[in-house]
Amino acid sequence: VQLQASGGGLAQAGDSLRLSCVASGRTFRSYSVAWFRQAPGREREFVAAIKGNGGSTFYADSVKGRFTISRDNAKNTVYLRMDSLKPEDTAVYYCAASSSIINSSIRRSDMYSNWGQGTQVTVSS
Repeated sequence: VQLQASGGGLAQAGDSLRLSCVASGRTFRSYSVAWFRQAPGREREFVAAIKGNGGSTFYADSVKGRFTISRDNAKNTVYLRMDSLKPEDTAVYYCAASSSIINSSIRRSDMYSNWGQGTQVTVSS
């Protein structure tokens, strides 16, 4: 499956943005999809994930309550709604997909074999 991320941009603290990750492939509904982010000088970190089929969701503690991940399988798209943005949310955001991943590994970037290009999110104070 190929992934295309979009929706990044400039925002002020407290604003909202919605990222989209559009996938190719007819079996997308069975894939688990995650968002990771990487700020300059820092390692890539897990943000949120949504399982295929059942749609269970997972969040990093730093975004819980502010970000919402969802999917529209009819559109082969996963969304990341980001509310109450903070300057520390500034990063390049990547979506990734896996056809088979267990819940205990869902936060691990090395478990995902399909990656989209990043989309820059910059939040000013």
